[in-house]
Amino acid sequence: MARLNVTAAAVCALMLAPCLGGCAVAIVGGMAAAGGVGYEAAQERGLNGAFDDVKIKSDIGTRLAGQYGDITATVYWGRVLLTGSSPSDQQKSQAQQIVSQVPGVQTVYNEIVVGPTPNPWEIAQDGWITTQLKSQLVFDADVRSGNYLIVTDHHSVYLIGTARSQDELDRATQVARYVQGVARVVSYVEIRAGSPTGETPPPPNNPQPPPGVGQAPPPANYGPPPANYGQAPPPANYGQSAPPSQNAPIQVQKLP
Repeated sequence: MARLNVTAAAVCALMLAPCLGGCAVAIVGGMAAAGGVGYEAAQERGLNGAFDDVKIKSDIGTRLAGQYGDITATVYWGRVLLTGSSPSDQQKSQAQQIVSQVPGVQTVYNEIVVGPTPNPWEIAQDGWITTQLKSQLVFDADVRSGNYLIVTDHHSVYLIGTARSQDELDRATQVARYVQGVARVVSYVEIRAGSPTGETPPPPNNPQPPPGVGQAPPPANYGPPPANYGQAPPPANYGQSAPPSQNAPIQVQKLP
């Protein structure tokens, strides 16, 4: 896809740019897609479920064939998340209808944005957010990162997978919430059957980010960060991030 073709080239330049500011966050309803064999074996769905999802993803790509915009399908246990861009509401709806008819698809979550495809710089920013969040979750002992897939599109972070408990899911969304440049966090993560859920206490009036969240510098091979790294006030336009907010509201919506 066009988005993937330009991301690798643009992300190097992005790593030297000032950090993006955090934005208001909304967290809604609760599922991941395929990667390497070893990675998939560690997931709740296992190898068989992962291979089934790869087949579904391939069938979706064949049926959409780029006719409804620059759309990405992420599949986890037959649940499909659609992200990307479509030229019109009609084409967005048509894409969902076509995907819902693919054999093996159980549910479709349509997060396609109606509008033009983001430019390479904006795509690189989304890629940078995804990289930072993946890194932080991998080293977080309270989150089984292998059960999560992260998709960032238009500065929205989508968490997809399964969680062992509500506490783990809350931790993952809080980590995502404080990554620089995130506008909102949308969770399609399900609590694994039999895991304790309990009631989640309301967030504090002045929540603080988990230790180290939003502070990770770019990898060393991209060179040292500029002197004002993470301090420059972001412009208002999309792709340059919005002013930071340390009291971002959280909205939780249960999956059906």
